[in-house]
Amino acid sequence: MRDQRAPLKALEDWYASQCDGHWEHQYGIKIGTLDNPGWALRIDLSSTDLAERPFAEVRVQGDDDDDWCHCRVRGAVFEAYCGPHHLDDVISIFLAWAIAAAREAKH
Repeated sequence: MRDQRAPLKALEDWYASQCDGHWEHQYGIKIGTLDNPGWALRIDLSSTDLAERPFAEVRVQGDDDDDWCHCRVRGAVFEAYCGPHHLDDVISIFLAWAIAAAREAKH
């Protein structure tokens, strides 16, 4: 089930839950823009419960040049790139993965 809160708010909550007085000084989240146009999202997973968790790469290409996204994990970094109207989508993909990991860890 997808987190029903707004994706950016849920990402803020995930970030805050990682902050332990050390993690936030060395790792974190970066959101930037691309020149094609689009968004880039990088989330450092080092020292988190997600650092060793497998992630199935996601590639979506819609009907127009701005309708796309690509999410993957490289090393210990979640990387997502998307068209200008899909930042919420790639944040939601990350959150669905993080929520699934948290649920599995409880069982």
